[in-house]
Amino acid sequence: MSAVDCCTPKCDRPLVEMQIRLFHPQDTDQVAQLFHQTVHEINRRDYSSNQCLAWSPKDIYFRDWEKVCSNRYTFVAEIKDAIVGFAELEANGHIDGFYCHKDYQRCGVGSKIYQAIEDKAVELGLQRLFTEASITAKPFFQHLGFVIITEQQVSCRGETFTNYAMEKFLNL
Repeated sequence: MSAVDCCTPKCDRPLVEMQIRLFHPQDTDQVAQLFHQTVHEINRRDYSSNQCLAWSPKDIYFRDWEKVCSNRYTFVAEIKDAIVGFAELEANGHIDGFYCHKDYQRCGVGSKIYQAIEDKAVELGLQRLFTEASITAKPFFQHLGFVIITEQQVSCRGETFTNYAMEKFLNL
């Protein structure tokens, strides 16, 4: 799939009422569920079921979502009280966790979340954003102007994954 194909809007879902905002503690359950569903239904295209289970175990609270999301600039995309995407920006420019709901893939949700991240990065005076993108997310990040630093093999709960260290320098 080319970078343009992955990022060209292809859905008919109305995003007019979508708002991008910072995470609130009451978002915890929806964020955890969205993460789990996305890994098992979207990332499953590029990773085995065992890899997906290691990435997102059955116990979706393997991670303290409220604490992690509250300690970062976690942006959520919300439509009518439903979270349809989220991403976490750390103060050093690292983008951790960037997920869009399975029913809102290629609808522009990720692009709007990314714009909020880049705006915050500029506000913080960051010169560079960086991430470790999955095989699935690599074309999206490339479309946004990120370049691959290196392909890497990482381990998580006994499984090995391919992902890509990527970065983008901001024009301040």
